Amino acid sequence: MMPPMTTSSATFTRSDLVVLLGSLAAAIAAGITRYVPSGNILPFVFSALAVALLASVVGRSVEQLGDRFGPGATGVLQSALGNLPELFIALFALQAGLVGVVQAALIGSILANLLLVMGLSFLVGGLKHGTQKLDSQRAKESSILMLLSVAAMLVPSLAALLHTPVEPHEQTFSVIVSVVLLLLFAVTLPASLKRGATTPTPAAIEAEPPRWPLWLAIGLLVASAAAAAFVSDWFVTALEPAMKTMNISEAFAGLVIVAIAGNAVENVVGIQLAAANRAEYAFSVIINSPLQIALVLAPLLVILSSTLGLAPLTLVFPPMLVASVAIAVLLATFITFDGESNWMEGATLIGLYGVIATSFWWG
Repeated sequence: MMPPMTTSSATFTRSDLVVLLGSLAAAIAAGITRYVPSGNILPFVFSALAVALLASVVGRSVEQLGDRFGPGATGVLQSALGNLPELFIALFALQAGLVGVVQAALIGSILANLLLVMGLSFLVGGLKHGTQKLDSQRAKESSILMLLSVAAMLVPSLAALLHTPVEPHEQTFSVIVSVVLLLLFAVTLPASLKRGATTPTPAAIEAEPPRWPLWLAIGLLVASAAAAAFVSDWFVTALEPAMKTMNISEAFAGLVIVAIAGNAVENVVGIQLAAANRAEYAFSVIINSPLQIALVLAPLLVILSSTLGLAPLTLVFPPMLVASVAIAVLLATFITFDGESNWMEGATLIGLYGVIATSFWWG
């Protein structure tokens, strides 16, 4: 961690100030460019940057809660709130009728974490420290749960593709599957909390006590979450004209741009932990995000789209998205099941992500 700057350093490090001031500046710039003639690109760039930085503020706020609520609860809270900006983006996108963007963003978030972020962490950690050890039991449990949750998400897609009798009832079937996935998350949550009692959270891994008072950590958490809601609305509003200007398809925008912007916390934290030779904890942070997307975020959006009168979202995904996430989960499972990682496996994951992302450039 970089050295403190001034007398305020007891509370804020230079990195904290960069993120806090950067998110404020990006949010102000995003707001200004909505009301002044600035073309279609600048509002999109500033709002995307603001979303990513606010996601980082959310992550830092949860880290600074330390273990006040228990290490297990803090770890689960960090993973859950790390996906908060993506939830806001998805809700506003559904309100705007961009169902294709939301479906691609859900699959894209799983792909980005399993392939790009995990690949970068394995690559960086492997080049710096050689073969790294993962928690083999944790890797097996996570891999099995990831396979199960993604399989449950994709069954409605297969039912539609094969024109089974359930096809005319895809909305109802998607809601039922969503309820099952949420129940599965509820059943596995106590085990995650229990595991956290002996497994340090990312905040504890830094071996540094919380620097922020409780009131400040909670205050910044609430403020950054509220700001993320506003900026997410601006981001979605700027997304459509930016896609037309840059000739980007809905699929690519959701799969790559929205997914990476909404997962900024895991993108940074996981790679930093691997570089510090904390591969076990890097894997834990990275794998928690796609698990919560499959078990919580996607099902929750399906149910909310039905109850709030938004554009209806189902778990029936386009065939290419189905194939992509199936390949990604199988490869990630095969690589991590032995409880070890190296730079070549990381490069393989990144290469597959590049191929899949490129295939969606044209739609």
